Amino acid sequence: MTKMMRTLLILLMVGLGVVFLYPTITWYFFTSQEMKALANGSLPEIRNWAEDEASSTSEEIKRLSQDTEAVSAALPTEFGFLKDAAKTNYRLTNEKMPRDWTLGATLNGFRDFNEVNAAIEDYYRQSILDLKDMKGKILALGLDLSGGLSVVLEPDFTALEEASTEVLSAEDRSAALEAALEVINNRIDTFGVTEPQIRRQLDDSILIDIPGEADPERVNSFLMGRGSLGFFIVDDTGTETIRNYMASGGKIVDRRPIEEGLLAEGLMVLGYYTKDSYGMDQFKGWIVVPETPGLDGSHIREANPGTDSNTLQPIVTFRLDPEGATIFQRLTSENTQKYMAVVLDGKVKANALITETIPGGSVRVTGFNYQEANDLAVVLRTGSLPVQLNIRTLQSVGASLGEDTIQMGIRAILIGIALVFLFMAFWYKGAGLIADIALALNLFLLTALLSSFNFTLTMTSIAGLILTVGMSVDANVIIFERIKEELRLGKGRAAAVETGFKKAFWTIMDAQITTLIAALFLSQLGKGPVQGFAVTLAWGIGCSLFTALFVSRLMFDLGTDGLKRQKISIAWGIK
Repeated sequence: MTKMMRTLLILLMVGLGVVFLYPTITWYFFTSQEMKALANGSLPEIRNWAEDEASSTSEEIKRLSQDTEAVSAALPTEFGFLKDAAKTNYRLTNEKMPRDWTLGATLNGFRDFNEVNAAIEDYYRQSILDLKDMKGKILALGLDLSGGLSVVLEPDFTALEEASTEVLSAEDRSAALEAALEVINNRIDTFGVTEPQIRRQLDDSILIDIPGEADPERVNSFLMGRGSLGFFIVDDTGTETIRNYMASGGKIVDRRPIEEGLLAEGLMVLGYYTKDSYGMDQFKGWIVVPETPGLDGSHIREANPGTDSNTLQPIVTFRLDPEGATIFQRLTSENTQKYMAVVLDGKVKANALITETIPGGSVRVTGFNYQEANDLAVVLRTGSLPVQLNIRTLQSVGASLGEDTIQMGIRAILIGIALVFLFMAFWYKGAGLIADIALALNLFLLTALLSSFNFTLTMTSIAGLILTVGMSVDANVIIFERIKEELRLGKGRAAAVETGFKKAFWTIMDAQITTLIAALFLSQLGKGPVQGFAVTLAWGIGCSLFTALFVSRLMFDLGTDGLKRQKISIAWGIK
């Protein structure tokens, strides 16, 4: 690989690192505590905030629109977001764009103030929802550094006893609870939340401490979701009957109308829900379906979110097992021109007309957003909870280490890294500065990589990061000592660098590979802090090899070929 290609590769890695670190830096350094609290809040709280902000902003704009000077003045900076919406409206109506974007020209891009209000609310809603999405891409802090969310769950064995038609023994209850613990642990790990603390307590409740600024709604999605999903053929006659019944003041109790004989046996009434602009379920009406699904969720092997190329709306693709594919093909062929409802946890999420037989075992449906599809995929992979779990308490907890301990730990880390940098620059002179640059790039790439995985950083993870620093320095020390040996033999700069890197290569690889094997085993067999340490160390080894063998070598070559240097500043006794 030429030096130009190597340089471009390094620049590409740095660029990707900046992209991966951008959410973390924005969240921790440029986001106010108020906005963080909103992003961690529930969707109803976000809606209320956006509506309040939109209302006050709209009133201010109305007040300014009645001021002649304000209308002819430039659009105020705080209302700059309206310009993009106004530009879109100008283009849609084929009207000429204004040369100067005054407040009046901007407002002329809207039909009325209702449209202005909608654009304002869209802006506030999207700003906080984008922040909420960005939170899932940051380098989170663990329970020991920043605390998190503490949840106490208590089991409800009622449904399990009804299904078994007898009182459960203590052994059966214990087995069901242990199975529930395993399902919860798998779901939390799959969602990318590392190092949770999950404990069964003496009263059979389950205590879960989840690190980071956890979103209660997100927590509920994988703690409480049972993953009950099925495909039902809609009973059109029953649906029409129920809609007329509800229009006349009827009531639905336990999925049946309270009036006897209105529906045939074996049918039930479910609510049809769609997502609003905030991602919240909105009731749209009642749909009647059989109590038994035409195809249940046990045949679903995978659920993947996507985007419809025509409507640009979120879709979910379900992949069925061979038996499910056969059932679904028969179901669609026998019910052409009828509606099929997709029901998730007792709610109709999609209701589509079957226009033709669907073979192949792949089903595409709308009605889910991207986050819901990802959550559903996890629930389907991990299985439903064997026992109903109810949230008893849900509260925030502080950092387990304490503020003083954290500050002392951070101070020790910074001092240690600074001493390493100073030692390399002092002992190896110019080559030491190259090692420092490679080391800084190593830390940057490792942090960016962990941030892209939404990794949870704890003190043990930081220990793995610091060990990575030591191993990265060790690789440079081995290389530099080999180069010094070649220089003492009288070789020139280019030859000494070439031979030094070649001789050091396998020594470095042997040490790093053996450590990597140990880290991989720890990451698979260890739990909690051990796993966090191992993951950090494993990725750190990869970054260390890249910076020590690739980046450092490129910098030496650039000095030799680009700057035409004949000497190497690598030791006090070597000229």
